[in-house]
Amino acid sequence: MDCKRQVITVHVGQAGVQMGNAVWNLYGMEHGIGRDGCLTAESAADAACPAEHSTFYKETVAGKYIPRMVMVDLEPTVIDQIRSGPDRGLYHPDQLISGKEDAANNFARGYHTEGREYLHHVMEGLRLFAESSEGVQGFIVFHSMGGGTGSGMTSLVSEGLRQDYPKKSNLEVLVYPAPKVSTAVVEPYNALLVSHKTLDTTDCAFMVDNEAIYDISAGKLGVDRPMYHNLNRIISQVVSSITASLRFPGTLNVDINEFQTNLVPFPRVHFPLLSYAPFASVQRSAHQRPPILDNKEYANDKYIACCMLYRGDVVSKDINQAIQQIRVTIRVTKGLKFVEWCPTGFKVGINCRPPVAAMSPDDELVGGGRAVCMMSNTTAIASAWTRLCEKFDLMFRKRAFIHWYESEGMEKEDFVVARENIEVLRYDYKELMMPCASTKTSAMPIDKAATGARAPTELSGRGQSNFLQGDFEPPVIREI
Repeated sequence: MDCKRQVITVHVGQAGVQMGNAVWNLYGMEHGIGRDGCLTAESAADAACPAEHSTFYKETVAGKYIPRMVMVDLEPTVIDQIRSGPDRGLYHPDQLISGKEDAANNFARGYHTEGREYLHHVMEGLRLFAESSEGVQGFIVFHSMGGGTGSGMTSLVSEGLRQDYPKKSNLEVLVYPAPKVSTAVVEPYNALLVSHKTLDTTDCAFMVDNEAIYDISAGKLGVDRPMYHNLNRIISQVVSSITASLRFPGTLNVDINEFQTNLVPFPRVHFPLLSYAPFASVQRSAHQRPPILDNKEYANDKYIACCMLYRGDVVSKDINQAIQQIRVTIRVTKGLKFVEWCPTGFKVGINCRPPVAAMSPDDELVGGGRAVCMMSNTTAIASAWTRLCEKFDLMFRKRAFIHWYESEGMEKEDFVVARENIEVLRYDYKELMMPCASTKTSAMPIDKAATGARAPTELSGRGQSNFLQGDFEPPVIREI
């Protein structure tokens, strides 16, 4: 394997830090690195499929391995738990950055006031890791969209990464606000503002939904009362599958740059959905073998591209048969739909390292001998933006809670511009579903969408009065 493939990770806010702790615990088990940063005894899996530690770990002079990552939270509680927890020997003290006052679920506090004071410390930590690397390939940012730190501070970090490392890939793993369950009243404001700020600075964003993971944990794994550590365990398993090709050898390895090359047809349309199989509990795994194919269909939406990342005892022949079965399904039943202008559709990666069997004796998720993670760019994600815009509009009509953002340096015009930008993103997804004939006749507007240069004023729609209804083609908007 090429050792010049270092990836630096940033964990922002409470959700990002807790996801990061679960991810690094799983990485440690897969790489044979203990909680003190020292290598453990080599396992049979290590001998059969040796790991490349330098991708995500930096080796010190003393022979210990420390993660190439920075954790930051404006509120000290979560970071202090790591400083005093069982993983305190794994991290360098300078990697753990915490403030004294939290962002109070306020994007403006994370972006304009509190978060800006700590941006220098974060960028300095990232710079030290970048300079000690043989070749940084990219950055992965973990955060939530609904919190103040996860939204505001992430926007600052993303802008700083784009400014200091413009040629490096910038990926995100973000927790999207759940459709029904909410942890903060002002979630729609924060989520829409961070989406607007990072739309042009992020290359690819993988979205996860707490409510969907709750259903998986309760339905598939049989957990009676799922807690956040149960959800983070599932997220860590999916993230491990995404990065497995960077850490272990395989017959078809997938680079970070290949994700965006194959999944992102236009710069703004970079929100793939994540799917993973199998989710098998301890009881079920003893009586069943996971299939090669377990696909998901969206009734009225179309796939743009899919990236299938297999790991474990899977051979190319089985994968080709599974993909061929999908193509037959498309041709015969018309159930699984792809856009007409993307005929190929599939990117495949094969990695020899199987998932970790279990992280602890009470771990409800069993790795098994094989697994697959599918990253699919689909127009179905447009419904998530529609829901977010509807919730935003309901509050912004009354200017509810706006004064908290104005007191931290924001203006009403910032909300209007952000809302316009996300509406243009919704319109971009509508254009992707147009048939080829329509695409040819309207080639110029689509080309402008692809370059990200289109302004909302260039679009024609039904009129300004329908702006807050959630279903229109955006017109000229001056004031909501």
